[in-house]
Amino acid sequence: MTTTTSFDWRPFLLRWSGEWSDSLPDDETQSEGDETARRVRWLGFPRASEERVAAMEKRLGRRMPPSYREFLKVSDGWQHAGGFISLLAGTTDARWHNNESGLADMFEEYMDDDAGPDERREADVWRRGLQLDIESDATYVVLDPEDMGEDGEWAVYTWASWRAAPPERYASFVEFMRSMYQEFHSLRARPADGKPEFANGTTRELDALVEQARLQALRGDWERAGHALDEAKEYGRPRAVGLGDQIRRLLGRTYMVYFEDVVTDSQYAPDLLPALVAEHAAHSYRDDSTLMFHLRGAGDDVVSLAYATLEQVRNGTYRYTAAGPFGAAVERARELARWGNTDGAWRTLMDALPVWQPLGPDHLAPLGWVADPLLGPLLTPERGRELLSTPRGGQTGEAPSRTAGLDPDDLAWLADPEHRDHLTSYRFVLAEGVEPEDLPGRLADGDETALDVAMTFAEARHRSLRGQREFSSFDDRALVAVGRAGTRWSFAFDSDPAHFDAQRFVSPAAAASAGTRAVVVWSGLRNRRGEPFFHLSVAQDGAEQYAFTYADGQIRRTGEIPRALDPDRFFGSRDEDGERLLLEALTGEFGVQLPCHAITNGRLHTFTTRSWTRPPGNGESYAVISLNWDAAR
Repeated sequence: MTTTTSFDWRPFLLRWSGEWSDSLPDDETQSEGDETARRVRWLGFPRASEERVAAMEKRLGRRMPPSYREFLKVSDGWQHAGGFISLLAGTTDARWHNNESGLADMFEEYMDDDAGPDERREADVWRRGLQLDIESDATYVVLDPEDMGEDGEWAVYTWASWRAAPPERYASFVEFMRSMYQEFHSLRARPADGKPEFANGTTRELDALVEQARLQALRGDWERAGHALDEAKEYGRPRAVGLGDQIRRLLGRTYMVYFEDVVTDSQYAPDLLPALVAEHAAHSYRDDSTLMFHLRGAGDDVVSLAYATLEQVRNGTYRYTAAGPFGAAVERARELARWGNTDGAWRTLMDALPVWQPLGPDHLAPLGWVADPLLGPLLTPERGRELLSTPRGGQTGEAPSRTAGLDPDDLAWLADPEHRDHLTSYRFVLAEGVEPEDLPGRLADGDETALDVAMTFAEARHRSLRGQREFSSFDDRALVAVGRAGTRWSFAFDSDPAHFDAQRFVSPAAAASAGTRAVVVWSGLRNRRGEPFFHLSVAQDGAEQYAFTYADGQIRRTGEIPRALDPDRFFGSRDEDGERLLLEALTGEFGVQLPCHAITNGRLHTFTTRSWTRPPGNGESYAVISLNWDAAR
C-alpha cells in the first residue's frame, strides 16, 4: 500500500485535471478561470517553494502534515476539489478556523448532557482546525492538528449542512483528495439525456475491474470481488452498485441495498425484485409509494410485478421459482423447510447451486428465495458466505467448507441459555407415524382442522387475535406450529402457552395417540408467572400409559414410568440442570428432536388446538370478556 508520504502527487493531479477538462461540454460557456484551466489542462497553481511552505508554517506556528506539505510543493492550492469545493487553500490562504462558522457552538448545542470527551473534542475541531475551504457550496474543510496519526498526518474533517449528516473524517489530506477525485467521477458517471458519455482511461480501467469482479464472484471469490466493486462504486461506475448489493444482501445486509439499475431491468427483476420488496414489506411504517423511488426508470411491467410481489410477500403466498435443475432443488428444499428441516433444505440448495445459471451478465447469485416465507429464514451470514463462496453460473473454482447445521438432533436445546429468555415456558405434542398435516385432525375440532399458511409464531399470534371478540379464563386452546420431529414423529409446538392450571389441565396425549403413540410435554421450569412446573404424559392407542406432573415442589405420577424418565432423577435434588437432563432422556427414550431454527427463526404452518383444560365444574368460577367493537365506534 502506498503511504501518504510517498504518494506521487503530480501524475495524480495531472490525470484529474485532464479528465476535468475533457468533461466540460463544448457548447457551454465557462468562467475565465475555468476556461484557462481547461486550456492548460491544469486545475492547480504554480508549486510552492520550500521557503514559501516554511513561511506559511512560521505564520501558523505549526509544521504542516506530510501529505499536505508535499501537495503544496506540486500545486499551491487547488480548484474544483470534488463537486462542491471551488477553491482549496494554498500557502497564502490557509488559516486557523477559530470557529468562524459557529459550527462548534452548533454541534455542542445538540450534544446530550452525558456526551463524552470524544464527542466534545470532535465539536471543538471547528475551533482548532486549519481551514482549507476558500470558495465552496456551503462546505467546510479543516485539518485537525490534534487528530494526528503515527505517520504525522492530520485528519481532515468536512461538513455541509445540505447533506444532513455528521462531519466526515479522512485520515489524511491525501485520503481527502482521493475521495474528492472519486466524487468528481461519481457526479459525471451518469450524464443527463443528450449529454456525451463520461469516458476516459480511468473509467475504462474501472469498468474492466467491475467485469473482472463479476467473474471472481461467480468463481466464489466474493471477498476480492466485493472490494473491487466497492472501489468502483466510489467512482459511481454503472453496474458496481447493483452487483455489490447482491453480495451485501446475501451477507444479511439490507440497509441501503436497492440493486440499483439491475432491479429495474425486466431481465433481472423476477429474481431481484422479491428481495427488495420483502425488505420494504418488513417495515410496515413505509408508505408503498416510496417503493417507486427505488424503481425509478422502471417500465410498467416491472412496476406491476413489484406491487404484485409485494402483495404476495405480505400475505405469505410468495413462492420462489427458478429454472432447470436448480429450480427442481428449490422445490425439494421448500418441502423440507415446510416441515422444519431447515438444515436439509439448505444442503439441498447448496448441492444444486453449481448448476444454477444467471439471468444475464449482471446476475451474481439466486436472490429471490430470500423473500420466500419458507426459504428466506434459511439465510444466516455464515450460510450467505457459503453460498457466495460456491462456484456457479458456469464458472469453476474450489468448493467451500460446509457450514455447520443449525439444528441439534435432540430436545435439549430448549434448555440452552440462548433460548431461556423467550422460551421460559413451552409445550408440545409428539405423534409417532403421523404426518404433520394430519395433526389438526387429532388435536382440533371443526374449522380449526385446516393448517394456516406458514408464518412466524409472532405473525400467527397476531393473526389469531385479529377479530377475536371473546376471551375466557377457562378455555386454553393452543396456537401450535407443526413439523417433523425426526424420521418417524411429527410435532405441534406452542412457544407461548397460557397459565398452567394443574387442577383443570387435560393432556391431549390420549386424543393424539389413536392408532399410535403420542407424547405431551409442558415445561414451565423457568416460568415467570408462577412456581416452576413440568408435565409429561405418554399415551398409546387412545389411552394414557403413564404421566407425571412436577408442581409446587411435589411430584404426582400415574402409570408405570420408565426408569429413564423417573422424575425423581430430575427434580428430587432440585438440580438446576434438571430440565436439560430430562429433555435428553426424552430424546433417548423416543428418538425425537425438535427443529431449533425453524421454531425460533423460521416459518411453519400453524393451527389452533382444542382446549388443554376441562370445562369448569359446579361451583368453579371463571370469567368471560366480550369485546363489542361496533358499539365502541
